[in-house]
Amino acid sequence: MTRFLKFALPLVLALGLSPLTAGAQPLPGKHPGYLHALTDLRTARWFLYHQPGDSVVSGDEDVAITEIDAAIGEIKRAGIDDGKDLNDHPKVDVKEHGSRLLKSIETLNKAKADISGEEDNPEVRELRHRALEHIDRAIRAADKAHTRWVEDMNRRKP
Repeated sequence: MTRFLKFALPLVLALGLSPLTAGAQPLPGKHPGYLHALTDLRTARWFLYHQPGDSVVSGDEDVAITEIDAAIGEIKRAGIDDGKDLNDHPKVDVKEHGSRLLKSIETLNKAKADISGEEDNPEVRELRHRALEHIDRAIRAADKAHTRWVEDMNRRKP
């Protein structure tokens, strides 16, 4: 009987505790691409939001910021959030307006790449798809802003 208890007791305990582990929340880092995308999206937003006012491109920048916020919202609805503030970003040493636009486009492309991989969770697939659509629209708006800025600079040249 003692021999039976030696083998049966650990088995019973393991089976008894398995429902507790099944209901546990996924560990942080399960979707590192989404967390990287959030950081990239916040960075791109910061580049667009913290620029000197230029009426030629501000409308397109506003569109890009709105789309970035929507993409961040979709990722948050997917339950993947690192809890950082949208406006919390270190100072970046880029003075030229166009450089910030190019950096925002670059970071938006990184965010897109971060979440473009295959998604195993069917509940998150639609949210990811919508986030990608918002990122694409933000890229187009930022690119349009950059094009307008370049055209404006070329018109101003003597």
